Order: sequence, then structure tokens, then C-alpha cells
Amino acid sequence: MAKSGKERSAKAALKRIEYDEKELRHRLRLGTRQMLDELMAWNDIKEISEAIQNLILNAHALGPTLSYQAMESPRHKVQISENVARMFRDESLAELRRDPGDEHFTP
Repeated sequence: MAKSGKERSAKAALKRIEYDEKELRHRLRLGTRQMLDELMAWNDIKEISEAIQNLILNAHALGPTLSYQAMESPRHKVQISENVARMFRDESLAELRRDPGDEHFTP
């Protein structure tokens, strides 16, 4: 005899509790979603949850050092050129000469 929808749902709920499953929800912007879609296509994966699970398992298998490189978030690095640093220093010194304030050093 086939189980009813309620019975299947109850069994699934018990399994989620037994295995301590947690539902993850995450919003992706278009570019990131496109990358996920490409990864899934390259690996013939149809379900997002399978792709995410595989990414987590494979990143973890890399260990602490390599997984850090794989999971590192791209950050914008601000680099100040020598010309800009020199201009800032010169302007700062000029301002100190105009209004020395409480500074106890000679510019």
C-alpha cells in the first residue's frame, strides 16, 4: 500500500531531525549565479544543492591551506602611487605650516 503525502512528509521530517539537517538559503547576484550555472554544466549537475554540497566537500578535502586559497573572497586592493603619497605629504605639511595646532614636531 502506498504511503500518503502526510506520511512521506512526516518520515522526511524525522530523517532531517535524525541527521541534523539544516536548510541553507542564500541569494546570488547574476554574475555569481552564472558562474554556478557554468560549474553545474561543466560537471553535469542538475541540482543546485548537489553542486553546493560538492563544492563544500571538495574545498574541505583541500585542507586548511589550499581551501583558504579556493575560498578566498576577491578583495579590492587600494594602492596609493608614489606621486599621490608625495602630494598628500606635501599638502599635509603645508597645512601644518599654515595652522600648526598642538603638534610638537617641526614639519
